[in-house]
Amino acid sequence: MSSNEDQTKNNRLIFLSIVGIPVTIVLAATWLWYFVARGDIDLIAILGTSNYGSLVQPPRALDDGDLQEVGGIAFAYTDLEPQWTFLIPGDAHCDPGCEEVLYLTRQIHLAMGKELNRIRRFYVSTSVLADTGFDVVTLSDKRPAPGNFEQYMNAEQRGLKTLTVSGDSFESLFVEHTRDPSTWYLVDPAGWIMMSYNNEVTYKDVMADLKFLLNNSSE
Repeated sequence: MSSNEDQTKNNRLIFLSIVGIPVTIVLAATWLWYFVARGDIDLIAILGTSNYGSLVQPPRALDDGDLQEVGGIAFAYTDLEPQWTFLIPGDAHCDPGCEEVLYLTRQIHLAMGKELNRIRRFYVSTSVLADTGFDVVTLSDKRPAPGNFEQYMNAEQRGLKTLTVSGDSFESLFVEHTRDPSTWYLVDPAGWIMMSYNNEVTYKDVMADLKFLLNNSSE
């Protein structure tokens, strides 16, 4: 075989390797999340963490809930830039327990420092802001509460994205929240609701989970 033929063969092998590596990564990721979603693989256990939140088994795809943005526009999580997401469920009324969860998740987000931009926050409710009751007199930081829920969200929760969902989808997506209203969720960059927290988990424990996940994630 001539040197030219050898070089051509080597070039083809290099080209196939360059093309094949990304394809292999995509296929492997798809395979992994298929089995995670089925509950056959405990990803957190494999990575070797004693997580403080409760794993949602199997994970639930947020986009299965047919969520909507303001104005009734269909929402798709998978259309967004991949990020970790705090998801706080809500309903027709926000009481002191609801306000406490919103305050806590905001403070945890801010406390993430240089990792702050790798996380975002969603509030998902069966009711639009203007129709949500606000049964709070004093905020968690001891300041007087605004007059209504929409004013509170605009003043205290800037940057938090609000979405609405039907009652049936709410119950199927947020099973743990229907049993314990202090429950909120962590959604992974691919759109899976994969971990839940409630008021029994401390601020520091949530941050420990987040730091581990961010350290082991490219998103």
